[in-house]
Amino acid sequence: MVGYKQTDIGRIPDDWEIDKIFNLSTITTGSKNTQDRIDDGNFPFFVRSQTVEKINSYSFDGEAVLTAGDGVGTGKIFHYISGKFDFHQRVYKVSHFSNKLNGFYFYLYFRNHFYNRIMQMTAKSSVDSVRMEMIADMLIPLPPLPEQEAIAEVLSDTDALITTLEKRIAKKRNIKQGAIQTLLTPQDDWEVKKLGGFLEYEQPTKYLVADTKYNDNYDTPVLTAGKTFILGRTNEKTGIYNNLPVIIIDDFTTASKFVEFPFKAKSSAMKILKPKNKNVNMKFVFEVMQRIDFPLGDHKRHWISEFQHLVIRVPDEDEQTRIATILSDMDSEIDALGKKLAKTKQLKTGLMQQLLTGKIRLV
Repeated sequence: MVGYKQTDIGRIPDDWEIDKIFNLSTITTGSKNTQDRIDDGNFPFFVRSQTVEKINSYSFDGEAVLTAGDGVGTGKIFHYISGKFDFHQRVYKVSHFSNKLNGFYFYLYFRNHFYNRIMQMTAKSSVDSVRMEMIADMLIPLPPLPEQEAIAEVLSDTDALITTLEKRIAKKRNIKQGAIQTLLTPQDDWEVKKLGGFLEYEQPTKYLVADTKYNDNYDTPVLTAGKTFILGRTNEKTGIYNNLPVIIIDDFTTASKFVEFPFKAKSSAMKILKPKNKNVNMKFVFEVMQRIDFPLGDHKRHWISEFQHLVIRVPDEDEQTRIATILSDMDSEIDALGKKLAKTKQLKTGLMQQLLTGKIRLV
């Protein structure tokens, strides 16, 4: 049975080696500038971004790993390619891997560890640029080549599943947008109403969270109407809003979210919108609100002064419900795929950690 040994990069199996990247590959930078890109070019052009541009020239044909040499993506942007491409003068290319190193295995290890390495080499809170020696002198573990290949295959398959899920989610979202365009286009018999005519608001004062020491194991989500939506979870038992469903709206930005579960609020800048009568389908109203093009001016509260006076057109209650049900079903499909994607990414992270330290052996 293979044991373990302590090394400069931590505990690894006895039959693994360690070595510096410069002993296992060739490291160079490109010669092109960003303005050399061509929109309909024939070859990939790697710049200091996760986005891959196009160009009509190539300076390398083969297997390589690339990372940004400076900019906001320093230590965070990585590309793996096998084929013809060109690259920016401030992008590092690692290639010509020795017969001891699988290129995709290197990509996985490098992507997972390089940022932490360069952060340890600077006294600042961020890294502005990468020096050649930061890459060249980095130590990496070397399992036997068949094991590297097995690790690369397993994690590549996981990446493929993640990509498939991301594409399915994007497709579902596009389908929903098309459905919204069709379903929410007003018909001749739809009634004209002001938002404030069938929605009333409640201040969140009674529902504000007292302690922001959140924990994912707690029961009640703490919400914001902004992009983050769920800030965390609280174990507070009082002041929980549960007269649902409602729409929460940021009074300053007019960003809004549809909420169907009990919650607490973080900020008094948020208003809770609820129906004035039972003839209003809140999901329908929420989807209509997302289509409102509201120009933001001064930094001020908007609901009372302006937003509640905006006019929309609504069908009868039965048609509202029919439309809302279709869109809710689509949301459920997207949410289910999103949860599967999150779990797959979590699985990959845990699996990668185990495989790249030899705690799980495939060969």
